[in-house]
Amino acid sequence: MGLLPCHLSCHRDNESQSNSNHLHSESSTSSISSQPSLPSVPSLNSSSSQQEQQATKTHHMCKATLKGHTSYVFSLVLGGKFLFSGSLNSEIRAWNRDSSTSYNHPTDNIIASSSGAVKSLVISEDKLFSAHQDNKIRVWKIGNDLHQKYKSIGTLPTVNDQFLRCFSPNNYVRVRRHKEKTWVHHVDTVSALAVSRDGSLLFSASWDKTFKIWRTSDFRCLESVGNAHDDAISTIALSKDGFVYTGSADNKIKAWKRHAGEKKHSLIATLERHKSAVNALALSNDGTVLYSGASDRSILVWERDGNFSDGGNSHMVLVGDIIGHTQAILCLAVVIDLVCSGSADKTVRIWRKRIDRSYACLAVLEGHQRPVKCLAAAVDSSNSKGVSDSSTSDYLVYSGSLDCDIKVWRLSVPFF
Repeated sequence: MGLLPCHLSCHRDNESQSNSNHLHSESSTSSISSQPSLPSVPSLNSSSSQQEQQATKTHHMCKATLKGHTSYVFSLVLGGKFLFSGSLNSEIRAWNRDSSTSYNHPTDNIIASSSGAVKSLVISEDKLFSAHQDNKIRVWKIGNDLHQKYKSIGTLPTVNDQFLRCFSPNNYVRVRRHKEKTWVHHVDTVSALAVSRDGSLLFSASWDKTFKIWRTSDFRCLESVGNAHDDAISTIALSKDGFVYTGSADNKIKAWKRHAGEKKHSLIATLERHKSAVNALALSNDGTVLYSGASDRSILVWERDGNFSDGGNSHMVLVGDIIGHTQAILCLAVVIDLVCSGSADKTVRIWRKRIDRSYACLAVLEGHQRPVKCLAAAVDSSNSKGVSDSSTSDYLVYSGSLDCDIKVWRLSVPFF
């Protein structure tokens, strides 16, 4: 386990992983021949010659390949000096981001393990939340040592929460023809998590077509939005001013908001332009631009109209799409002014909005041997000598793949 040079082969034979392990969201990794046609919307790509010029100015390199996972890497999150990763076989690993260690990680960096594939990871203060394929959310106390197991401090819904709801018939919802559960339960894979800007609320989305809101202080479930979509919810994103966006296998994106004085979230808008499952959502830092990635190979760009932020019922307006990947978009990440996209075509692409509102592809990161399933990105504060200067901005991009590896990429991007 640990560092391997990036020029070495990343392929690992996983015959023991049956095709059934792909399940719901992994169906989006099918080949391009089975993909639907792209949406009929304006392209936001700059010309090929412009993209080539930008790519030549952007310096990028694979800094390290982190090996250790023996099954598909499904989730990544950055927290302080650590990178956390979750995999199909329910392991959560922690990796030291300190460049001075040259990514020479210990061989026992499994900090948590439970049951069910780890589909999503988020951090709130000193707590790590993990979403699992066994329909549960788990909470871990973040430690400072890669050699020690993290303490499990909760499983959602909590026993106390379930007990409080079990006495009233009004708290039960039908989950199958002859089965009922209290509304605090997810009854299918928990596919995505998000934390509010102030860290007080945790949002969970599920293949059971619902999303739920939990209080992070005591882990109580405050709200469940049932039948939010017509099919599994794959992704969720939160804006700093309280809008919630959900993306689903029903090809739709929905915007939700809880207005002042109201106890529950209400549907604000339904965004329908993708022609296949929506797999990924990401918001610009100010929350005014929404990026959506789908199995139709496109990244759609939505921008707020004038009344959206003041509580009106206006919604995101589609301004165009970004085309470049040859297979399904599986993950998105935004850092400052860069949009990072990971695809079933095994690549990561880096995009930036130009002055004319087109998007330039600054780099194509190649090296994974299977689809790229998750991304994390941050500004690189190490400022390595000889690579960057005052005319560039430096970034680190982390990509997790179904080849079981995590790659660390360093980019030095020129200012426009």
